Amino acid sequence: MDGRTRASRLDAAQLGAELGERATLVQFSSAFCQPCRATRRTLVEVAGMVEGVAHVEIDAEAHLTLVRELGISRTPTVLVLDATGRIVRRATGQPRTVDVVAALGSAM
Repeated sequence: MDGRTRASRLDAAQLGAELGERATLVQFSSAFCQPCRATRRTLVEVAGMVEGVAHVEIDAEAHLTLVRELGISRTPTVLVLDATGRIVRRATGQPRTVDVVAALGSAM
C-alpha cells in the first residue's frame, strides 16, 4: 500500500456510512470484479480482528463523482482512513492481510 492520494479526507456523508472509531477500510468495487470479492473477504476479516475498524464497500459505478475526485482508475482500490477520515494509505489490486494490518498501524 502506498501513500499517494488526491483528496485528503472523507466523511460519513461521502462514504454513505459511519467512520470506524479508530480507522476505516474503504473499498471501491465494481460488479464483475473478481478480485473485489477476495478483497472484501480480506477487509471484513481484518475489520473483525481489529477493534474500532470499519469496512465500507463503495460501488464505483454508482459513485462516479467520488471516484473522479479521488482519481480511482481501477477496482479494487482500497483507502485506509484514520479516525478523522484522513486518507493515510491507498492501494489498487487485491491486498494481502499482512499489508492491510500494517497499513492500519499507520492509521491508528
